[in-house]
Amino acid sequence: MRRILTLLAILAAPAAAQTPVPELPGAGRPIDVEAHRARRARLAERLGSAVVAVPAAGLRDLEEEVIQDNDFRQDDYFFYLTGLEAADAWLVLEAHDGQAAAVTLLLPATNPFWERWIGVRLGPGERAAELTGIDRVIELDEAALDGVIEAALERTGAPLHTALYHGTEGNARIEEWTAAGLELRNVVPAMDSMRVVKDAAELEALRRAIGITAEGVKAGMRAAHPGMWEYQLEAMIEYTFRDRGADRLGFPSIVGSGPNSTVLHYSASRRQMDEGDLVVTDVGAEFAQYTADVTRTFPVSGRFNDRQRAIYGLVLATQVAVIEAVRPGVTWRELNQIARRYMTEHSGDLCGESSCTQYFVHGLGHWLGMRVHDVGDYSMPLEAGMVITVEPGIYIPGEQLGVRIEDDVLVTPDGSEILSVGAPRTPEDIERLMESPEQRQATGSE
Repeated sequence: MRRILTLLAILAAPAAAQTPVPELPGAGRPIDVEAHRARRARLAERLGSAVVAVPAAGLRDLEEEVIQDNDFRQDDYFFYLTGLEAADAWLVLEAHDGQAAAVTLLLPATNPFWERWIGVRLGPGERAAELTGIDRVIELDEAALDGVIEAALERTGAPLHTALYHGTEGNARIEEWTAAGLELRNVVPAMDSMRVVKDAAELEALRRAIGITAEGVKAGMRAAHPGMWEYQLEAMIEYTFRDRGADRLGFPSIVGSGPNSTVLHYSASRRQMDEGDLVVTDVGAEFAQYTADVTRTFPVSGRFNDRQRAIYGLVLATQVAVIEAVRPGVTWRELNQIARRYMTEHSGDLCGESSCTQYFVHGLGHWLGMRVHDVGDYSMPLEAGMVITVEPGIYIPGEQLGVRIEDDVLVTPDGSEILSVGAPRTPEDIERLMESPEQRQATGSE
């Protein structure tokens, strides 16, 4: 009934003159034309001779339902090659002997009627070519897409590559090509091997996302106090993300205090925090389609007790040992071994007669980029330009004591760089930040 009433309201709306809409038609931020052109060239070099057709993410059918509260996010592979946030588009790349011979961007025609409800969309024409650096931008329809692809296949005599992964399931055009018996090859492996090593434009976006996240974490630390609800702390962190310019969350925030600090992916955020609790905040802001992933554990009261400080110190020292070992040529397997060996050798009697590794119940880290668990083969050695997370943890449910410390780390030619250094992680720095103004004045730490 609501959908019918909404559609009736649309149809009844007067066709009066409209207020001009500022021109930001589906382009999002300014596109780094050269960076995206270079990515297309590298893809062509990897494929040799090929025709590549990559779809953008789509909107729901406007003829059936008006879109409300829809946070559109572009398909990663389309965005990687274009930098464009426009929906329902296609990119066709024609490669000859490793050279990008022709690139065509197909955009749906604009529809002023629907744009009154969902905003201006980028249509085909000179403006789109100027924004993207793609010379050939034409109107998308079924015949146009088929015509571009058929002509490219005839010129190259090469197979058609497209993005075949779970995000493209249900794409009508790909299903039609499959049903027609057209030979399709998956372009995703080649693009994933490119995406795992970040270029300068990607690192710039990641640095911004991670910097915003660090600001959110610090705001949370400053605001935390006994009696506060987890959802209030979560709201403070996420408010800061948006206030600093984040597009959205990279993933649902984890804010778990006391017993919830030992739940790895706790997401309810409904507990009231008590004096003496530790709280784990595992959060990440997204900026320009790239996300951060930073975890900090801190005392709700502003001070670690002796037991908390000892467990925290072991987790932090383990993380430091791993990050110091990060460099080109090292494997994930070796980093995991370093983490568990260090924790075992330095557990002492913290966890009884056994090593504290019995409470380290998850992997050491993951790739980071457009997705919080980004593309990458965990068997490959690290290379300069890769970005990973390093996140050891100890979780002791019987003590309602969980500690996880996670940083975003760039592999450099001679070692590594901690990109999330802006979020305090030593006990001393955390306690200093969480001190009240009166405490800072008394200790002379202002």
